[in-house]
Amino acid sequence: MSTQEPRNNKEFLRSVITIGTFDGVHIGHQKILKRVIELAKKEHKTPAVLTLFPHPRMVLRKDDDIKLLNTINERIAILKSNGIENVIVKEFNMEFANLSAEAYIKNILVDELKTHQIVIGYDHHFGKNRSANIDDLKKFAKTYHFKVEEISAQDIEDVTVSSTKIRNALYDGDVATANRYLGYYYFLTGTVNKGKGLGRTLNFPTANILVEETYKLIPHNGVYVVKSRIDDKIVYGMMNIGTNPTVNGKNQSIEVHFFDVSENLYGKSLKIEFLQRLRDEQKFKDIEALKNQLVKDKTHSLRIIKELNE
Repeated sequence: MSTQEPRNNKEFLRSVITIGTFDGVHIGHQKILKRVIELAKKEHKTPAVLTLFPHPRMVLRKDDDIKLLNTINERIAILKSNGIENVIVKEFNMEFANLSAEAYIKNILVDELKTHQIVIGYDHHFGKNRSANIDDLKKFAKTYHFKVEEISAQDIEDVTVSSTKIRNALYDGDVATANRYLGYYYFLTGTVNKGKGLGRTLNFPTANILVEETYKLIPHNGVYVVKSRIDDKIVYGMMNIGTNPTVNGKNQSIEVHFFDVSENLYGKSLKIEFLQRLRDEQKFKDIEALKNQLVKDKTHSLRIIKELNE
C-alpha cells in the first residue's frame, strides 16, 4: 500500500500533520483532529494524517487475533469526514520497521510529506525499535525546519481510555456505550451473500453479511437494531450475530432482516450501523417459539426507531 498521491502540486506544499493508528477515530481522536485542522487553517496549510497499515502488531508479533474497530477503508472514510483533507497510509512492513529515526523523519515526513508542523503525543516513539522519542523529534524539527506541537498527557490518556472502553463495550455487546465514546454509531461494512435461507421460512428474510476483513471487531453475539442505506434510502432492521442455536447452527453468521425492503440484495456492499442492542441470542424450544420472539423483536425495534427519530 503506497502513500496517497497529492492531487496537485500545491496540495502537499506544506502540511500540518498528526501521526497514529487512529483506530475508531473516536471522540478522543476527534479532539486531536480538530486541533490539526485549526492549526492548518490558521497557517493556510493542509490538514493531514499519517497512519499505518497493517497494524504493527500484525507484522512484528504475527498477531492474527488483534481486532480493530475499523477496517483501513473505514478509517480513511471517517478521517476524511472529520475534515482531514489528506490521509496518507504507509504500509507497515519490516522495511518500514527498520527505518532509522532520522531516515523516517527526513525521507517520509520532510521530503515526501513536506511537513510544516507535527501535532503529536508526548509519548510518541518512532524509528527502529521505537528508539526515538518526543525530545528527539524536537531536535530533528530544528534541523529540518518544521514545528512540533505536543498533545497533552490528559488528551493522550483520554484517547487510550476511550479505545479500551469502546473495545470492552463491544465485546460485551454494549453498543450504547461504544457509540457514546465513538461519537457516531459503530458500524460494519460487508457484502450480502447467500445464507441458509432460514429467515425466509420464518417470514423474516435476512441478508447474510460477509465481513471479509478478519481483523474487524464484531460485537458480542445477540440481536441489535440497525440502520443502513440502500440505493440512497435509509432503511432500518434488526441484526442477529450468532450461530442460530435453535436449528443447531455451529458457525457464527451476521444476518439482517430489513424492514420494508423487498429487493434482492445479493452482491451489494452495505454499511450497517448499530443503534441499540435488543437481547442475547437464545436457543428456543422450537421454530414456532423463535417466530413469536422475532415478532416481539420487530415491535420492540420499531418502537426504538420511532424514539430515535422523534
